[in-house]
Amino acid sequence: MLRVAAYCRVSTNQDDQANSFESQQRYFLECIARNPEWELQKIYADEGISGTSTQKRRQFNAMIAAARRGEIDLIITKEVSRFARNTLDTLQYTRELQRLGIRVIFLIDHIDTGQQEGELRLTIMSSMAQEESRKTSQRVKWGQTRRMEQGVVFGGCLLGYDVARGALTVQPEGAAVVRWIFYQYLYEHKSARAIARELRTKEVLSSRGNCKWSAATVLKILKNEKYCGDLIQKKTYTPDYLTHEKKYNQGQEELVILRDHHEPIIHRNMWEQVQQERKRRSRQGKPDKGRGNRYLLSGKIRCGECASSFLARKKQGASGTSYRVWRCAKATREGAGLQEDGEEIPRGCRVGRQLREETAMELLRQSVESVQLDREEISRRLVHAAESAMEQAAEGGGTQQHRLEEELERERQKKRRALEAYMDAAISPADFQFFNCCCDREIADLENRLTQARERQGAWEEGQGAAVRAAIQQIVQGGGDDAFYAQLLDHITVYGDGRTEVVLQSLPTRWIFML
Repeated sequence: MLRVAAYCRVSTNQDDQANSFESQQRYFLECIARNPEWELQKIYADEGISGTSTQKRRQFNAMIAAARRGEIDLIITKEVSRFARNTLDTLQYTRELQRLGIRVIFLIDHIDTGQQEGELRLTIMSSMAQEESRKTSQRVKWGQTRRMEQGVVFGGCLLGYDVARGALTVQPEGAAVVRWIFYQYLYEHKSARAIARELRTKEVLSSRGNCKWSAATVLKILKNEKYCGDLIQKKTYTPDYLTHEKKYNQGQEELVILRDHHEPIIHRNMWEQVQQERKRRSRQGKPDKGRGNRYLLSGKIRCGECASSFLARKKQGASGTSYRVWRCAKATREGAGLQEDGEEIPRGCRVGRQLREETAMELLRQSVESVQLDREEISRRLVHAAESAMEQAAEGGGTQQHRLEEELERERQKKRRALEAYMDAAISPADFQFFNCCCDREIADLENRLTQARERQGAWEEGQGAAVRAAIQQIVQGGGDDAFYAQLLDHITVYGDGRTEVVLQSLPTRWIFML
């Protein structure tokens, strides 16, 4: 008696498919019962799961595990498309099962992997199933894009909005929280981290129904165009219909952008001001990711007498123009110490100096530009590193081209093997014609994608790549703004005797200036 396992699958949970799912199970029970040499081991059934990958099919994986344990002698399934729509998966598992002495019979397709021509016929049929999956994926993607262009919203609810039947409607309680966040950021000048901390303290619920607020969550809200009434969709895309893995859309596909799509929570003018404020803060040391520092030199100027940090203060000159100075925090709070009956009261700080910001930046520039470096070599290495990183991130990068070239060669080899099989009379003329057409379509598609990838890479070389190289060379040769120099600074120490010491990141050298 052969221990027979059956596998069946339907691809959705819709009601009209449920009957098909039940009927498949009845079909296998009757089929096994009619064969006196078969006994049922188990019916393995996955419901509502795509067939393009086996990774998420629990019952399928359980069946393979049982086969590896020696609990199965034969597997039957209705057709190749029920087993897998991925040619590689189909061949990989059927070959492994063959090595274990287990045949797989595809009843509708009349394929038995134990027969001599079984694998060739299986390759053809699984390729057909995979091609059908590719077409289905294209149809679904095309349909979704058209619906997006018509204003249908894809995605779940977010703070301040409910999403139902593809439409956004304002949720009053959440909208009030959103308005409060925008107000605190723009008019109260609070950092994203400070806003998140206050939301946690007040136990305000997020869109997920918890109080786990973070600076990243707040920034995501501040950047979301939906709050001013606009809608941008296709921010992510699925490059591979077999894996269904989503990636951020960085220009690989065209975004669907609709202005004034729905009722706004934030006035457009306020939303645009917040975007400008985010950029301004980002230029000044990215405070939203840290402690909310407002200035480039915050926390980087120290007192050489009491070790306190220097704080920024605005002062006004005789001409009426304002400028920024840095003073010892302890001296500012407690003064320079007092004398009583000839004895000094041990408090405050007697450094007695302050540092103008433009003076500090000038000392920093002099220190950086005095470093003896092979600037050409550094520039070359930085350009190479930047190009490599951007090539890997871009859809048309070298890695993508290499993968497409390998796929194209594999497809051409597959076509040659089909021709050899036909010449050896291993397959019929009809099977060869069909298989050859499938290969031709896949080769044409790969050649088109490879051409586009090469064109994108060429455009990067001529445009963005040149801009990156020019920017790096300018910085290495001594260019760059205040923010660039501030990132190179480790700290500045101010002493009471007139010395000012500059220390750069990762360098043992110290620069001493007398002021």
